Amino acid sequence: MAAISINVSTVKPLGDRIFVKVSPAEEKTAGGILLPDNAQEKPQIGEVVAVGPGKRNDDGSRSELDVKVGDKVLYSKYAGTDVKLSGEDYVLLSEKDILASVA
Repeated sequence: MAAISINVSTVKPLGDRIFVKVSPAEEKTAGGILLPDNAQEKPQIGEVVAVGPGKRNDDGSRSELDVKVGDKVLYSKYAGTDVKLSGEDYVLLSEKDILASVA
């Protein structure tokens, strides 16, 4: 199987999907203890990189998404599909998995 090179800027989510760059995991505890990779919690905050056109309504129109590119969001812990592109971690989420926008 040939390797496929995908540029993040070419990813276009479909429907109400949102493509989020995951914030780095905490590597230290509050007391300064370094955490190994397997002890680090999965981050739940990230920056929106791309958004889909919105969910299609029964009448055929689309509902506009509540988030836009550049927003920082808090999302459900086990939601979405994890994607790794160019050494960076991303997650592809449905709009319903976004819990809050973070200032």
